[in-house]
Amino acid sequence: MTVDILTLNDIACRYDDRLAVRGLSLKVPRGDIVCLLGPSGCGKTTVLRAIAGFHGLEGGDIRIGGRQVSTTAFTLPPEKRKLGVVFQDYALFPHLTVAGNVGFALRDLSRAERKRVVDEMLALIGLPEMADRYPHELSGGQQQRVALARALAARPDLVLLDEPFSSLDVELRERLSLELREILKRQGTSAVLVTHDQHEAFAMGDHVGIMQDGRLVQWDTPYNLYHQPCCRFVADFIGQGVFLKGTLLSSDTVETEIGVYKGHRPYGWSVGTPVEVLLRPDDIIPDPEGPLRGEIVHKAFKGAEILYTLRLPTGGRVLSLFPSHADHELGHRVGIRVQADHLIAFALNAPGGTQAPPA
Repeated sequence: MTVDILTLNDIACRYDDRLAVRGLSLKVPRGDIVCLLGPSGCGKTTVLRAIAGFHGLEGGDIRIGGRQVSTTAFTLPPEKRKLGVVFQDYALFPHLTVAGNVGFALRDLSRAERKRVVDEMLALIGLPEMADRYPHELSGGQQQRVALARALAARPDLVLLDEPFSSLDVELRERLSLELREILKRQGTSAVLVTHDQHEAFAMGDHVGIMQDGRLVQWDTPYNLYHQPCCRFVADFIGQGVFLKGTLLSSDTVETEIGVYKGHRPYGWSVGTPVEVLLRPDDIIPDPEGPLRGEIVHKAFKGAEILYTLRLPTGGRVLSLFPSHADHELGHRVGIRVQADHLIAFALNAPGGTQAPPA
């Protein structure tokens, strides 16, 4: 039987005389990369610190590799948890070379064995020629990869990453997040990433947990978080989109101001329930012969695509992605159709805007 590499069981953490984390449970299968995602102050960094052993528990327990490492009465020291940690600022030792930084935790090995491991790690991160450089001679992206190599060198059971891309520019962040995932997967190393950037979380995570006010609101795959958010908070936080008011006509059909649409699953509300329907930009398809026309009131060039904000004849607005060669001017009217393969609806009277369970 495979043992989960990490188990959080109903944990609670106090920070500045308040409960920063409450009732949080999750399991991470060995070899998986997972992300905790949420706005500033939601408790995600506190969870990471609790996993690392830097923060005590007010409730619940934490297990790493099946071994209990934190309870309300006991906290195993960080250095005994077989963890690798990559900090937000990389925390490289400025007086040590790249090789010295990577091999810092390998002092119990012979010189030859330490060099073998360091060379292996530098080859893994694609910087074999940088062994004798110092951190100040490296770019931000190179420093980040060295920090990862140092974390991996001691063969940890789990790597913790605390917003490791936050100081990098957008293009480099996207590239390095994919590189890091590839490196971790190649090593078979499990990891927990904390971030407020959904693009990073989606690029790296096998599963992503959305946090709000110290609670884990939804734990799911990136695909399901985008297409099946469990509540209005997750729907607002993930991706882009607009809400249109509607009415439930049957268990899986909703009438809105721009038409009647059938969902991919039944809802458990009664017929006639007022709802809000979330329409993503990829739900609104360009179609010169489409049944709807929208006036372009805003446009944002995205490279391969242009994101248009369209005003409908009813006065409502939707977002739509067009191929970038379809460069229309503001005020131009374009044909569109709705192709909402994953209809996302929330009852207006549901607590927190929760989607109804399947009928």
